Amino acid sequence: MRLMRVGPRGAEKPVLLDADGRLRDLSGHLADIGAHTLSPAGLDKLARLKPETLPELPPGRAGVPWTGIGKFVAIGLNYADHAAESNMPIPKEPIVFMKATSCVVGANDPVVLPQGSVKSDWEVELGVVIGSRARYVAEADALKHVAGYCVVNDVSEREYQLERGGQWDKGKGCDTFGPVGPWLVTADEVPDPQNLALWLDVNGVRRQTGSTKTMIFGVATLVSYLSRFMTLEPGDCITTGTPPGVGAGIKPAPVFLKPGDVMTLGIEGLGGQRQTVHAWDPALIDG
Repeated sequence: MRLMRVGPRGAEKPVLLDADGRLRDLSGHLADIGAHTLSPAGLDKLARLKPETLPELPPGRAGVPWTGIGKFVAIGLNYADHAAESNMPIPKEPIVFMKATSCVVGANDPVVLPQGSVKSDWEVELGVVIGSRARYVAEADALKHVAGYCVVNDVSEREYQLERGGQWDKGKGCDTFGPVGPWLVTADEVPDPQNLALWLDVNGVRRQTGSTKTMIFGVATLVSYLSRFMTLEPGDCITTGTPPGVGAGIKPAPVFLKPGDVMTLGIEGLGGQRQTVHAWDPALIDG
C-alpha cells in the first residue's frame, strides 16, 4: 500500500494511493494515519479494504504521510563513497544523530534557509518507518518491526553541523530541513530495501545518483543496532544516510543552496519530492 495525508497543513486527510495513482479517501475508516495505524494489525485492517470502494479525492498538497514521529533518528556517513567525498573515515559502527521532529515537512513544502545560513546542502535518503516496538531485536528479526519506507531529504547546514562545535544536530534540525514522503510504502511492497535506486537534482542538474545496495550498514543492521541504545516506537523514522554528490563534496569548489534553487529527488518505487529554497521567512514555516 501507498499511504498519504493530503490537504492543507493541519487539515490533511488520510489517503490510500491506488494502483492507478488515484487518491482514495480513508477518512471513513480512520481519523488519521498515526502511529497506531502502522502496527501490523492496523496495516492488515487497511489492506483488507477495496480501493475502488473508497471515495476519490482531487490532487492536493502532500503532507507528511503519518503523524506521531516521536523520534527522527539519522545515520551519518553510511555510504563509503560519501564518507570519502567528506574526507572522513569509513565508520566502524553506525554514526547516530537526531533530527528535530520540528523540522519535518511535506515532500513538496518550501525549504527555508535559517538566518545566516551560508552552507545549506542536500541529501537524498531512504527513510525507514517503525511499525512495532523494537528493543534489543536481533538483526534476523529487525525487518519485522518495519512498517514501511519513504523518501527523506536530510537537508543540512554544513557550517552549523561541522564548524560550530558540539554535535551534528544543530545543522540538521532547522525548520523545514526534513521533507518526508510523499508516500509511506508498506514493507510488503519493498521486498529488498537494499536494492533501491536514489537520485537528486538541483536546478535540473543531476547531483546524486546511488543505490541502497552500497550502504555500509543495511536497514536490518541499523534497526537492530539502534534498538540496543533506544526503544524504537511505532511512528519513529530512521533516515539511513546519503550517497555521494552532496554540495559540500563538489570539486573544485563546494556548491550550496541559495534562494530560488529547486531540488527534485526520489527513490525507486517510493515516489519523488520537489522543494523550492527560500530565504528566511517564518510565514513559510508556520504556514
